[in-house]
Amino acid sequence: MDAQNLERRSYWRWSKRDFYPEESFVNFASYGKALSQTWPRLRDRILTRSTQSKELVELKKESENEMKRCLNWWDLIWLCFGSVVGSGIFVLTGQEAHDHAGPAIVLSYAISGLSALLSAFCYTEFAVEIPVAGGSFSYLRIELGDFIAFIAAGNILLEAIVGAAGLGRSWTSYFTSMIKNDPDFFRFHVKGLPEGFNLLDPMAVAVLVVANSIAMAGTKQASCLNWIGSVISAGVIVLILAIGFSHGHVSNLSPFLPYGASGVFTAAAVVYWSYTGFDMVATMAEETKKPSRDIPIGLAGSMIVITVVYCLMALALTTMQKYTEIDRNAAYSVAFSRIGMKWAKYVVSICALKGMTTSLLVGALGQARYMTQIARSHMIPPWFSLVHPKTGTPINATLLITVLSAVAAFFSSLDVLSSVLSLSTLFIFMLMSIALLVRRYYVKGETPKSDLGKFLVCLFVIVASCIGGTAVWASNSGGWIGYVVAVVFWFLGTIGMQLLPQWRAPQFWGIPLVPYLPSLSIAMNIFLIGSLGAEAFWRFFICTVVMIVYYLLVGLHATYDVAHHIAQESKIEDGKENVDHGLS
Repeated sequence: MDAQNLERRSYWRWSKRDFYPEESFVNFASYGKALSQTWPRLRDRILTRSTQSKELVELKKESENEMKRCLNWWDLIWLCFGSVVGSGIFVLTGQEAHDHAGPAIVLSYAISGLSALLSAFCYTEFAVEIPVAGGSFSYLRIELGDFIAFIAAGNILLEAIVGAAGLGRSWTSYFTSMIKNDPDFFRFHVKGLPEGFNLLDPMAVAVLVVANSIAMAGTKQASCLNWIGSVISAGVIVLILAIGFSHGHVSNLSPFLPYGASGVFTAAAVVYWSYTGFDMVATMAEETKKPSRDIPIGLAGSMIVITVVYCLMALALTTMQKYTEIDRNAAYSVAFSRIGMKWAKYVVSICALKGMTTSLLVGALGQARYMTQIARSHMIPPWFSLVHPKTGTPINATLLITVLSAVAAFFSSLDVLSSVLSLSTLFIFMLMSIALLVRRYYVKGETPKSDLGKFLVCLFVIVASCIGGTAVWASNSGGWIGYVVAVVFWFLGTIGMQLLPQWRAPQFWGIPLVPYLPSLSIAMNIFLIGSLGAEAFWRFFICTVVMIVYYLLVGLHATYDVAHHIAQESKIEDGKENVDHGLS
């Protein structure tokens, strides 16, 4: 379609062709024919890898309008701070300190922080070299293929919905704590619904709608609001730490490990949610002025500071109160109220509300950009990839996230949401570490088959040893021998990979100590996944089955049609060039 026709088309359009333009969905006959070719098409797409040019150039045309490059390193630092701080420390610290870790919640945050930092390094290397809105979806599509990228896309959508919904409900709890001691005061109990889904939360829905509306209005405006609020909240956090430590008692830290090491890792797997906002910053690469400079400063630098802040805030809370007395829903507000500082209670609640609000705001920005790139690939209808010509933002994708997260926030409790989110997030981060290793050690057409075979063997040993060590931990039956065997095989796989030549070097910024840091990231993510409860796995499994069914019925055929249409266009262009060259 030429530019003149695009200009005449309204952004707000609703025809079937805008949602399903592919040949497989023209009519029922064409769809039936596509379904009959499901297995051949699946073989074609399951390992097909995208390219940087396709993600950076060809797919962007689907949006019809460009996103505006308006962000710098200062914006990214505060976007990361605003997204992360508040989305976990004020939400899950009380819950996990009370239920699983006790005072050792500090170690839980340190473990999760290290794992998140390693993942942030992986994201940074990709985002610098592939500055596109799709974030991990695009990176995985380039390195691990179409099918793996779709599974990641489904989990990204799940993460977006569950993360926003959990924050919305936490916002209600903290707001209520400023007025009443009952965090469910503004919720409605419905007896006919199952436990965990029977407290309806209209306030969470309202907060989500407001935050997403701001995100739709413009990226730079949302960034400015975020960094102004985040600078203020940073000052309040310093005040919280000063008051917390001045009124703390070392005796409250005893016993330090009331639930043992298993409790620490169980809590670490759940509080990992508190670090998940950083991946949203990677999706802003398409709107960053100088990705090679701004992203490493904004992403990796801010995550180091945030990890330290989280550990200090967790320590302050557990010195103020015995872990058994910590309120599960509004830990900091209640803690200050109990030491007689009612004014501090309101300051904490306002800071927490601000943190959750900026987390929702940055999350709305990042999640919509994930959905935009996924829609550009036609894994979901391309209507969601459209960028508004005036605001320069993907309004349709933002509306999708708003509606789905609002429904989840209205029904689901925080503990149900956090367990699903943690497993989904850890799974994506593990795939990102694997993708980075693939990127360094395998370049199509250049890497010899012998080196590829050796690399795959080493990668299998690394992943298998991590799964084995996690299984020993989860079963509590292997003793120290099981751990030693797992560590030895992990080390052998990693050292074996180090002996292989790397076939691609980063052009601008690269994660150091490859393959050791990515391999360690794989190990930590798998271990944290294994620390989650059975319910989280069942929910994850059910969601994954639904994703695969959707892929086989819709996503597979849409992406197949698009890929082969682009390939035919390329052949036609090559043919024209050859003809022109022959005539000349």
